[in-house]
Amino acid sequence: FHAPLLQKHLSQLEEAEGGFDQFTRSYRSFGVQRLPDNSLFFKEWAPAAEALFLTGDFNGWDKFSHPYIKKDFGKWELTLPPRHDRSPAVDHGTKLKQIHPRPKKPSSLRIYEAHVGIASPEGKIASYTNFTTNVLPRIKDLGYNCIQLMAIMEHAYYASFGYQVTSFFAASSRYGTPEELKQMIDVAHSMGIVVLLDMVHSHASKNSEDGLNFFDGSDSCFFHSPPRGEHSLWDSRLFNYSSWEVLRFLLSNLRWWMEEYRFDGFRFDGVTSMLYHHHGIGAGFSGDYSEYFGLQVDEDSVVYLMLANHILHTLYPDCITVGEDVSGMPALCRGVEEGGLGFDYRLAMAIPDKWIQILKELKDEDWDMGNIVHTLTNRRYGEKCIAYAESHDQALVGDKTLAFWLMDKEMYTNMSSMIPMTAVIDRGMQLHKMIRLLTHGLGGEGYLNFIGNEFGHPEWLDFPRKGNNQSYHYARRQFNLVETDHLRYHQLYSFDRDMNRTEDKYGWLAAPPAFISAKHEEDKVIVFDRANVLFIFNFHPTKSFQDYRVAVEAPGKYKIKLDSDDARYGGHGRLDHNTEFFTEPKAFNGRPNSVQVNIVGRRASIMEAALG
Repeated sequence: FHAPLLQKHLSQLEEAEGGFDQFTRSYRSFGVQRLPDNSLFFKEWAPAAEALFLTGDFNGWDKFSHPYIKKDFGKWELTLPPRHDRSPAVDHGTKLKQIHPRPKKPSSLRIYEAHVGIASPEGKIASYTNFTTNVLPRIKDLGYNCIQLMAIMEHAYYASFGYQVTSFFAASSRYGTPEELKQMIDVAHSMGIVVLLDMVHSHASKNSEDGLNFFDGSDSCFFHSPPRGEHSLWDSRLFNYSSWEVLRFLLSNLRWWMEEYRFDGFRFDGVTSMLYHHHGIGAGFSGDYSEYFGLQVDEDSVVYLMLANHILHTLYPDCITVGEDVSGMPALCRGVEEGGLGFDYRLAMAIPDKWIQILKELKDEDWDMGNIVHTLTNRRYGEKCIAYAESHDQALVGDKTLAFWLMDKEMYTNMSSMIPMTAVIDRGMQLHKMIRLLTHGLGGEGYLNFIGNEFGHPEWLDFPRKGNNQSYHYARRQFNLVETDHLRYHQLYSFDRDMNRTEDKYGWLAAPPAFISAKHEEDKVIVFDRANVLFIFNFHPTKSFQDYRVAVEAPGKYKIKLDSDDARYGGHGRLDHNTEFFTEPKAFNGRPNSVQVNIVGRRASIMEAALG
């Protein structure tokens, strides 16, 4: 569909200025090159500007002392000669250090989505150094092998969550220095953890004071002119992906973060908005191909994403790219050489919406096992998905986390293990674990958790703004709750850790899709196997079952490997982990063998039994 335009771009890229390697290094914002005589060469692209000046500490912030010279095609250049002692006119930190090599791309991707600024119990903007010292060890202990960092690209408005970018080549200074960010990524690499940047190329802030808007005095330098160049819901500007120089800017931006900071890949934000002229606003997607291939598709945006993925995976073979697309665009996660967009993964955005809908609208006895399974498995074959029960979207003020939907105000009063569990806390603890494991095991080829939600963080996320008197009270993560032994938060943390460690042992995320042998509506039981691991869920609010027959592929004996009823996870310890369950050669539910097991009720159920 997009092949002719893509091929045209690729051919031009390969012919232009040394191919796309040179192409993606040129004319980015505040691009600077040091020449052999120690002169500094600056270059910009601003076709509608009447004048352009450079200012900073080096000239006492004089706005007009150093003008650029205008060149052809909207390009501007400035050469700063060296000082009298032949040193560069602009000082720069010249410390050199060897950093750790990037880890290899994980076969099973377990992502910890995080925001540096909120990664502390204190009511303030936390730092890169705090994250390095206090958060990275937690992520490693929890068994996550990938971090997805939000709000790193500089944004003037903190409460935008980093999605209103003003400076695309700047790491946010509010958390510390660029060197401290580099150290944080380097330490993560030393732990075998890859780091993805939340990349916002779908739009840009309208801020004209320090953003790209009206950069050269026109409304169309980097963007389409209004109305096409404005996003009606986000109140932001939309890039003109057909512009040669906009492509240079965005593609070189990707290389900048990969090379200067040594990120390992990107989660591309707002991909659905990029793919369609309607930006997904008021559009429903049923899966019919007419929704994806027609005049509503923004082909310039599609080709940009194909170029971005092609260049990233060519230059950096272990690069990971994730697309935030809710529409289900076919071939989003197939190779560019196949006509796909080239992403490695897409976010399975329907899954958290389904869990929230169930908790808001249905009684426990009305949960539809078939509908849950369908939502978790409804993805295009051969295109990898990142499954998640909740991300930052569900944690923001105006919504509620799963833990808050389940336990609400009792999280403030009844989470002590020194008192008996109330019915609300008991239900919430057990379902929180079950929902996350079912999503982890069935929902995709990768898994994502938002910072703090692994232990059932008790409060929403709200950044300082006028509406809350600029308070930082909710713009933090209360890791201190996990460290308080008599609170049940550490039990949920322990389960999340052991869930990831169990996946690391068996590798179900890297395995083919699960074989689902049971989704029993009356019993509220779901059974499936994946990667030689047997998953059994009993969501029934009151019933337990003895000698319940389940289907298995391989004959032999089965033992419990992970059990949500374990007392250390806030369960009731009703199952003997030394019990061995022997298969019988009785075909059942599409499998040649079967085994009878005990399945306790919702409040404590067998979550996973593996071959012994």
